[in-house]
Amino acid sequence: MFENETQEPVDFTIQQLGPRKIASPYKAYQYVSDDQRTLYHTLTGPSSESLAHDPAAASYGFELAGPREKIYFDPSKIRCGIVTCGGLCPGLNNVIRAIVLQLYHHYGVRNIYGFQYGFEGLVPRYGHEALILDHERVKHIHQRGGSILASSRGPQSPEEMVDALERLNIQVLFCIGGDGTLRGALKLCSQIQTRNLKIGVIGVPKTIDNDIPYTSRTFGFETAYAIAAAAIRGAHVEATGARNGIGLLKLMGRHAGFIAANAVLASRDANFVLVPEVPFELGGENGFLPHLYRRLEDRKHAVVVVAEGAGQDLIQSEEGGGATDASGNIRLKDIGVFLRDKISEYLKAMGMEFTLKYIEPSYLIRSAPPQANDALFAGILGQMAAHAAMAGKTAMFVGYWNNQFTYVPIAAAVSRTKRLDPRGNFWESVIECTGQPRMMVNSPELLKSDRGSR
Repeated sequence: MFENETQEPVDFTIQQLGPRKIASPYKAYQYVSDDQRTLYHTLTGPSSESLAHDPAAASYGFELAGPREKIYFDPSKIRCGIVTCGGLCPGLNNVIRAIVLQLYHHYGVRNIYGFQYGFEGLVPRYGHEALILDHERVKHIHQRGGSILASSRGPQSPEEMVDALERLNIQVLFCIGGDGTLRGALKLCSQIQTRNLKIGVIGVPKTIDNDIPYTSRTFGFETAYAIAAAAIRGAHVEATGARNGIGLLKLMGRHAGFIAANAVLASRDANFVLVPEVPFELGGENGFLPHLYRRLEDRKHAVVVVAEGAGQDLIQSEEGGGATDASGNIRLKDIGVFLRDKISEYLKAMGMEFTLKYIEPSYLIRSAPPQANDALFAGILGQMAAHAAMAGKTAMFVGYWNNQFTYVPIAAAVSRTKRLDPRGNFWESVIECTGQPRMMVNSPELLKSDRGSR
């Protein structure tokens, strides 16, 4: 059930548009060379969890981010574009601002454009005007949430987008977004290569869910779980304010439970956390609802945190399959409302009086400005993206690994998924914190499989 995914070793070589021949105007104390790397795996030994996914990868790693002594593009001639795609996220404006100021002040780039409403901004039929980005336009935007370029979901024609880049003579496009954006950026790269063009595509991974592989962290994630932790504390206050009080909180996390798990560990006030990676059942002796009932009998209150992608199999079995959204993702059923109703039905049937408060802070989290550490992180990501662009690198994104900023091929990021490991030490900490059972299922096979893994 929870067996680690195995795969062939991934090629972490960063594509280069051509030889770098121009002396960089950026005067660094120390330049970075392409052969400086941070190891993918830092733990060794046959029982190392980090080697389980990719045993052959023990000796290779990621190219370090940073300024190169020679650059590819002439700063006086280069024209750059920036686009933000997908859902909103704390730190978008910080990344935009950092890219613009790095290019403008440290490289002398004067032609920087912001394409509005995601990839739509590169398709003429939408009629979105490109914004000229300079230090004046971006100087205060880091104080606000959202994106000054706005955003959109859904794929656009790579051919039409590359047509627009050619027409506007854009040599570098910065794509700020999540896995869908990176997939779109990779299609752009393919079309660019087909036409034999020298256009760089640089990604900055943005996802509140923190589910982009080969980077230990994405901007906005820390702010998201900090705000979520405050919401959990509010749910705990509500729960303890009534006899048999229940605080039910739904958080983001389509396929990964990182926000829910981190928020629970940060708040230390939740009693159950339900995530997509760990199946659960509602009824039966070892199901979630009986465990909740016993918790209320014993402690008179409970706080339940659920990630939006958890328990989808339970809803689909009752309501049927879901449609897809503009990005091609399966449209999730509302697990929060589903659980609210199921909890109410069950406790009423058991004859228990209770008070249930349902809280969903998702849009408050998405639209918030970043907290201090996230603002710092987003700003450095933008700076490192600018360094990569001027060096002529392409088809890559800026990652963070072993406390180092890195350059990672986009192809690697879209080759696999990043999920919370239900057998790892992190999830064990969550179980210890909440006190919930490791598995809330009744199947002897699943229970035996879980016990056998430990």
